[in-house]
Amino acid sequence: MNNLSAKLIDLAIQIQQIPAPTFSEGKRAEFVRGLFVDEGLQDVSIDALGNVFARLPGRQKKAAALVISAHLDTVFPNSVNLQVRKEAEKIFAAGIGDNSLGVAALLGVIWSLRQKKITLAHDIWFAANVGEEGLGDLCGMRAVVERFDQNVIGYLVLEGLAFGHVYHRAIGVRRYRITAKTAGGHSWSDYGQPSAVHELAALVTRLTALRLPREPRTTMNVGRFDGGTGINVLASEAKCELDLRSEDPAVLSKLIYQVEELFRLADRDGVTVLAEIIGQRPAGEIPSAHPLVKLAVNCLSEQGISAVLTSGSTDANIPLSRGIPAVVMGITTGGGAHTTHEYIRLEQVEKGMKAVVRFVERAGVEEE
Repeated sequence: MNNLSAKLIDLAIQIQQIPAPTFSEGKRAEFVRGLFVDEGLQDVSIDALGNVFARLPGRQKKAAALVISAHLDTVFPNSVNLQVRKEAEKIFAAGIGDNSLGVAALLGVIWSLRQKKITLAHDIWFAANVGEEGLGDLCGMRAVVERFDQNVIGYLVLEGLAFGHVYHRAIGVRRYRITAKTAGGHSWSDYGQPSAVHELAALVTRLTALRLPREPRTTMNVGRFDGGTGINVLASEAKCELDLRSEDPAVLSKLIYQVEELFRLADRDGVTVLAEIIGQRPAGEIPSAHPLVKLAVNCLSEQGISAVLTSGSTDANIPLSRGIPAVVMGITTGGGAHTTHEYIRLEQVEKGMKAVVRFVERAGVEEE
């Protein structure tokens, strides 16, 4: 591992040690803002949502900029143990790869360009954004894209654990919070009356019985289920959260229709079923022949890596859904993402950063 990679890992650990649950990224955002200021970047600011921005000036003031982003938030609450453990060529720590390393890589790009004494013709805007995980619904990236609109070369979205993959297709997502309500009662004396837990469980069973196509890949998941007040109580209220995804917007629309029809049928005398949309991630894509996709593939090839072109639900959904070019690249590989056993592999960090920096050096050259 070279000195820059070691410095990058040290910074990733510093970032990881600052809790940043979705909607509570403020401390981490302030830390990153300070890093941007210390690097002497221009127009450093934090917007109303908590997104952190900074600009590395290019030679041409009116040239379209490249926007490089990485999400600040993690899936973990403040109570999670953030202990770091090093083992051979791995570092274990909650959120280290998703996405502390991605955020640190924003600084890694700056260090690399300055080390190589490279000044690009166009500006680079760095955005450390909020709201990528959970119920954030990509609110941070929506604000980022609103700020820059179409006047960009494109977006490079950095993820710590995506090395070797190039995401250029965005999976559509629809999320619901489903609430069942009944009169409730005593499990013995009122037996036979509807229980909100029973009614919602039956609805989930009907939902998961729907047949989903393997191609295009389409998924359904009930990630949370809560309700009731006691073991001998007919629950008066129960809630669950449902996640629907598909690579094909038309297939997702069909699934949404089927799911909402089951919601309607579950609502009957004595049982009220309410479905609230709590997340919508729009689909979009650029073709594999797009210059930014080909560039990302070539930059990985230079590091001896055969790129895997793939789709996902990431911050890139927002620009891609609006016809703005965007790709996702990663810094290393690892495992255990979204668990307290998450880890990153150290031996690939150097290659990952080299591929990303080469992409930054060459993006937009044809347009210039």
